[in-house]
Amino acid sequence: MNKVYLDSAATTQLREEVVDKMTRILKNNYGNPSSTHSYGRSSKSLIEQARKTVAGILNVKASEIVFTSGGTEADNLALNSAVRDLGVERIITSEIEHHAVLYTVNQLKDCFDIEVEYVDLDENGNIDIKDLDKRLSSSSKKTLVSLMHVNNEVGNMLDLKQTAKLVKSHNALFHSDTVQSIGHYPLDLNEIPVDFTAVSAHKFHGPKGVGFAFVRRNSGLKPLIFGGEQERGHRAGTEGVHNIVGLEEALKLAYENLDEEKDYIISLKKYFIERLQEGIPGVKFNGSCSDLENSTYTLINVCLPVSQEKALMLLFQLDLKGIACSKGSACQSGSDQGSHVLNAFLSEEDLKKPSLRFSLSHYNNREEIDYVVNTLKEFIES
Repeated sequence: MNKVYLDSAATTQLREEVVDKMTRILKNNYGNPSSTHSYGRSSKSLIEQARKTVAGILNVKASEIVFTSGGTEADNLALNSAVRDLGVERIITSEIEHHAVLYTVNQLKDCFDIEVEYVDLDENGNIDIKDLDKRLSSSSKKTLVSLMHVNNEVGNMLDLKQTAKLVKSHNALFHSDTVQSIGHYPLDLNEIPVDFTAVSAHKFHGPKGVGFAFVRRNSGLKPLIFGGEQERGHRAGTEGVHNIVGLEEALKLAYENLDEEKDYIISLKKYFIERLQEGIPGVKFNGSCSDLENSTYTLINVCLPVSQEKALMLLFQLDLKGIACSKGSACQSGSDQGSHVLNAFLSEEDLKKPSLRFSLSHYNNREEIDYVVNTLKEFIES
């Protein structure tokens, strides 16, 4: 059986160089970074070097990088502290954010009685910047805007710099989930006036269980997790040195190889779109994913011309054929409410059809894409 992994938006394959470096750290640098003896100092120096590396890539200060367990914790840190400690009374977000943001915002609304507003979307699920401007102008309450840079389901991209400048012109705080973009796009956070971002290493061929928050200097953000004084008091708990070094190595390699790998993945995405259009009449591309200028180069989300009844077996059949991808349809069983992202902007007719997310990396090739398209075609025609 062929094995084809097209779910890199969920998690990526580790680079061999990252595995090798993490293995060396696990074997040789096992001291607690908070210990004052040589073993501890050795581990601590590795963490601080990783912090400098990450900060240098993003053109920010090392003190503005807080290592976390991943993007979810980083999102929670920023949103919770903004309301609890920074006096935020209103949050403006969108209905297509990651659940790490949406569920946190709902919890803050219940606990702190803050106002929550959802910015309008266009027919392809893109943020309506004019509506955001209007909402920011409508209230004098201290506001935080939380909008992701690259949508994890349909790949739509926000103009991060333009949005950040708009938010700051209204004296609001700006948080952006950059989990799907850091490691895939060069971002100068010294030039982009965002206050907080969230990052996960496993989205750019690093280890799971580690990420970081960018926290703008002098923001006043307070910790979410209390205990020791690790991470300069921003995040308690003994650091996973091997994971942090793995993150550093993966991020360095992502940007060292960015141009070459990006061009290769773009060529795969173009080929995938062409093969789907040729092989499956009636296929649709959700959001802006078929627009190479306004969507990430790593992802496509397709709506297939399949009945709702037949769609129930689609993912099962793909899995039997060794194909890994993600479901993106709205309603495939009585207990499944489907994708909140697609529910936000797809038509009722298209919501009844199955949608699938395929996400690419430099480890994929054209032969795999041919196999996937042929498998889909056989299923639809059977």
